[in-house]
Amino acid sequence: MYPSKKLAIALKNSFCNLSILEEKTKKLSAFVRITTDQGLNANLWDLAASPGDYQREFLGVLIHHSLAIIKNKLPGCSVSVAAPPIALKVIENEGFIIDPDGIRTMAFRIR
Repeated sequence: MYPSKKLAIALKNSFCNLSILEEKTKKLSAFVRITTDQGLNANLWDLAASPGDYQREFLGVLIHHSLAIIKNKLPGCSVSVAAPPIALKVIENEGFIIDPDGIRTMAFRIR
């Protein structure tokens, strides 16, 4: 989880974000944000869904709609996604290639 100040900066610097809210309680059930350089690259970050019966479906909906936005508003951009292991099958179903040509993503957490 991000501290509030970092979250505000991340959202401000995002192209857009998508959320799934529970209808009755308005509780956040799933989220993703899209960043882009407005030319070559678009990235899906913070892809997450609450554990439960619909977790994979929520992830699939977010990825599907994110790709639709990117194809419409950012045609020609390559797309990468930082995804939790539970989403791997979902992103493969959307046409992503996991670690193409042996390219692996690396992350380093600064504390």
